[in-house]
Amino acid sequence: MSETLRRTPLYETHVRSAARLVPFAGWEMPVQYTGVMAEVKAVREAVGLFDVSHMGRAYLDGPQATDFLEYLTVNSVSKLTDGQGQYSLMCYENGGVVDDIIIYRVHSERYTIIFNAGNRDKDLAWMHEKLVDFTATLTDVSDETALIAVQGPKAIALLGDVIAALPRFGIGETVFAGIAVTAARTGYTGEDGAELICPAEQAAALWDALIGAGAVACGLGARDALRLEAALPLYGHEMDETVNPYEARLGWVVKLDKAANFIGKAALQAVKADGPKRKCVGITLEGKAIPREGYTVCAPSGAAIGHITSGTFSPTVGRGVAMARIESTYAKIGTALEVEIRSARHAATVATLPFYKNV
Repeated sequence: MSETLRRTPLYETHVRSAARLVPFAGWEMPVQYTGVMAEVKAVREAVGLFDVSHMGRAYLDGPQATDFLEYLTVNSVSKLTDGQGQYSLMCYENGGVVDDIIIYRVHSERYTIIFNAGNRDKDLAWMHEKLVDFTATLTDVSDETALIAVQGPKAIALLGDVIAALPRFGIGETVFAGIAVTAARTGYTGEDGAELICPAEQAAALWDALIGAGAVACGLGARDALRLEAALPLYGHEMDETVNPYEARLGWVVKLDKAANFIGKAALQAVKADGPKRKCVGITLEGKAIPREGYTVCAPSGAAIGHITSGTFSPTVGRGVAMARIESTYAKIGTALEVEIRSARHAATVATLPFYKNV
């Protein structure tokens, strides 16, 4: 592995556990431990454990913290109460997506923000640039903390009563195995569970305690299959700077009626009024064909109408599934399409999303 790759506080733990490590978004991360199929099964049936410490974490403090976030993001932060979290997007003036993020309100003058690993430096620079006119301070705590996701139908029982009392997207403080953690009842798998923030130096002890309590270590391979089954978007796939929220199936996040003149509002008002020319849809394939990112999606006539943004074989559904960005004309559920795989076209159908739903 290149020495330029970053490593999380759990790197040595992954090596000790014989995980297969790969480069991901500038990080050396575990792609699997026992195998993707087994790890997906563990999360769907019991409880899985993910190191997501590569993701960015920052605190926003100050009397204008709420005002800043109302300006920075498309969702309505002012509706949050203490202990509540919210999925949101930061957009450019043209409506393209800077990143998708989760914002947790600790209290009126403090928020915790979680953002994508590959966008960490870009996001921090963007937020600092836009913060200059507001009385608030942004502090990057990514390197001094760790983030561990505990996911599955048995996750909450494993984590205890304090986390069990949190609502979905709630955030609070608790102790697990003697380690103080900030727990958010969120995740990226389509299952119940929580994401735990702890000091970096205590990450290995927390991980080992969770494994000892019955959690199964899982890698990025299982995480990607799980999030695709649940139709959860990934930056750089379903959205990027060239894709607006309405094209990414994320129009529900955009609150055009909020008072704040947030970044990208005018552009998104125009998209909403005219309707997006492209849409993100779910696709299932016939037979054993497996769709992959970048494959061309065609109309029955053979005309190219878009491409696969994320695709895999779904262990839970038992067939090839994908999300694709295609011309809106063909986005109706049940529409027959074709996916081009190695110069051959395979029958596909626009499917209801998500492919799998539990929470």
